[in-house]
Amino acid sequence: MSRIIADLKGFATQYLRSKVGAFFAFAFPILLILLFGAIFTSSEGTMLTMPVQNLDDGPYSVALLQSLNSTGVVKIEMISPHEDLTKYISDESLSLALLIPRNFSTEVASAMAQNHSRLVNVTLFGDVSASTFGTAQAVLGAATTGLNYMLEQAQPTVSFDTRPVKERMSFMDFFLPGVVGITVMTTSLYSMSSICASYRERGYFKLLATTRLRKHEWLISKFMFYSALLYVSLFATFAVGRMAFDMRSNMTPMALVLIPAGAFLFVSLGMLIGVAVKDPESSVALANVIGFPMMFLSGAFFQLEAMPSLIRTIATFMPLTYFNNGLRDTMVFGNTASALANLGILMVLGAVFFVLSSRLMSWKER
Repeated sequence: MSRIIADLKGFATQYLRSKVGAFFAFAFPILLILLFGAIFTSSEGTMLTMPVQNLDDGPYSVALLQSLNSTGVVKIEMISPHEDLTKYISDESLSLALLIPRNFSTEVASAMAQNHSRLVNVTLFGDVSASTFGTAQAVLGAATTGLNYMLEQAQPTVSFDTRPVKERMSFMDFFLPGVVGITVMTTSLYSMSSICASYRERGYFKLLATTRLRKHEWLISKFMFYSALLYVSLFATFAVGRMAFDMRSNMTPMALVLIPAGAFLFVSLGMLIGVAVKDPESSVALANVIGFPMMFLSGAFFQLEAMPSLIRTIATFMPLTYFNNGLRDTMVFGNTASALANLGILMVLGAVFFVLSSRLMSWKER
């Protein structure tokens, strides 16, 4: 144990002197929390801007605009009726615009008098590839439905309400475990793959072979260091999220168990990469090939449920998926059983990578 502690102290001193290592362990997750928090917390109260050209001067066009306003989702900006709408859309690069045609109120009154034998349309201009277009369609559909209720003096019978899955949970509560997962992966995987390859290239392993330190002890010391480092990073990130964005996710005992499990897995995987290649440049390239897709396909930034089925299938082969899921299970949903299942997968994968890397690592190879 004394040999492990001695190696741990020496490695920690060397690592913490590196500004790059300190950045990715501490500054990087805090920057992610602050940047995404500023984006998403400010966008929660942002309304969809809908430019409207109203060519009608009757009561029903006014009623439609009032119905749109009552949704609380759109902010109406009126376009002068003297503008050529098609040219105006092009000149202003608009992605949305609503046209209420001339004689709209007259046509509505006529359709009502004829027992609703025809529909009276307004026209929504929009870029169908933009995400806002679907939102605008839904809002306009709700507004026209509301107007139809008013015209018929009908009262709704069936409705719905909503309930959050967790009290006062926000996007940032779901995002925090993803930030922790990325930090654990990048800090452990990239660093250890580069270190192992560098040790081989410079002959440091041959020097270690002259000491009493054994391979598994060297590996254990690295696991202990990264676990301690990532605990500090987790608590710092969690504290910033609580203070800056009033997060309600919880720091649970299971989360504290998942951190060293994740560190164990990605340290072992980083070592396996480092001993499998010949130089640090190749190790960085291979680590990027493995790590970069995991950042975006494992549910760290985006919910897997919203992804295509092929992406969800690919995600099941990514270790970071189980780490992210385990953290969310315990920190957000309080689902200990599911978190334990993800922990088991992490431990099995970590053990496989650890055994492979320790067997492939050679003290005497240069």
